[in-house]
Amino acid sequence: MGWDTVFSITNILALGGWLLLIFAPRKPLVFSAITYVGVGLLCLIYVIGFAGLLAGFIDGGGPSPPLTDYSVAGLQAAMFANPGGTVIGWTHYLAFDLFIGMWIARDADAKGFSRIWQAPVLFLTFMAGPLGLLIWLTLREPAARRAQPRSKA
Repeated sequence: MGWDTVFSITNILALGGWLLLIFAPRKPLVFSAITYVGVGLLCLIYVIGFAGLLAGFIDGGGPSPPLTDYSVAGLQAAMFANPGGTVIGWTHYLAFDLFIGMWIARDADAKGFSRIWQAPVLFLTFMAGPLGLLIWLTLREPAARRAQPRSKA
């Protein structure tokens, strides 16, 4: 299986998870599907690819990367100079962004935010993970403060 195929599979898994998260009812079975079929499989693909590349069992489609130079140029040469490293790096983003999206959705549900308000935040998390997370952290703060019991001093 080539890196283009792995790339397509990871994108389909992630997109399916995001569509469920944004549009499906928030039932335990839906969250389980997103967790294990979405995030879990993305993590498994990442681990197999990462370990395989490092151990030399999987061809990255380019030169073997040096792993001792921790700089921008070193990281570019170590991971993103070949298709395998790029796909593995992309899979990392997809898995973590989807996991964060699940946390946002559960947190938003618990704080009473409607799905209408959640959808743009989840979309931004899907497209630009840290941007969506930052917006959610900003929106949730007043709701989190209201939910805290007041201490009697």
